[in-house]
Amino acid sequence: MKMRLAHVMLKREKSFGMNKTNFFRQHCTGQVPLESRIRQATKDTLKEINGVGMHCSCGKPVAGDCRDCLQREVSVRLQNEGYNCAICKSKWKRSEGIPSGEHTFLEVVGKLSSKKGEVVRVVIELNFRAEFEMAKANQEYNHLINRLPEVFVGKADRMKALIKILCSAAKKCMKEKKMHLGPWRKHKYMQSKWIGTCERTTPAPLPEGFSDRPAKPRASMLTYDLLETLPVLHCTAVKVL
Repeated sequence: MKMRLAHVMLKREKSFGMNKTNFFRQHCTGQVPLESRIRQATKDTLKEINGVGMHCSCGKPVAGDCRDCLQREVSVRLQNEGYNCAICKSKWKRSEGIPSGEHTFLEVVGKLSSKKGEVVRVVIELNFRAEFEMAKANQEYNHLINRLPEVFVGKADRMKALIKILCSAAKKCMKEKKMHLGPWRKHKYMQSKWIGTCERTTPAPLPEGFSDRPAKPRASMLTYDLLETLPVLHCTAVKVL
């Protein structure tokens, strides 16, 4: 009887695992043409940036690439590709059991098709997987998180569905380990980051140093060394009395 019960439970766990896999495949790699185009454009943009490198010029003392500058670079490049991309900043006040906070991400607003006038929000989160990682998580939760893409590109309703199941998994994980779930891990807090009202900012073109093209040398005629640049010229030294 016990062996039969264990077999049934194992079968249910496998079925649940397959459902999760299908769920992530559906919500992380949506087949809507608009999402697919933006996802590919974002992927190409990040590949270009990683290839040429990026030098942060905001002055913040951070190790590696600055998140703010990276978001700005990606946003500008997507704008150049014709997408209505902006940096979104969400803010929320403290409520019962939830601390106040803020978060920035990218958002593209566009139409599903030329025939339909429906306007949709496509969320771009450059650190999606990292947002849900937990240092003391169990093996099951880590296995779940490893299925997530590092960069999420998808409609807001897909993001909303993912947040729900991931926060539920985090709660289950902490309960099994008999540990307290931090308020910043709860569903309401995580949802406030990407779902709801936010302030949209369209960044201006980035200063020199971010472009993959080398900057052209600049020189003033007041300091231009003609003797080195134009060796064909011969000048006779004149002594000033």
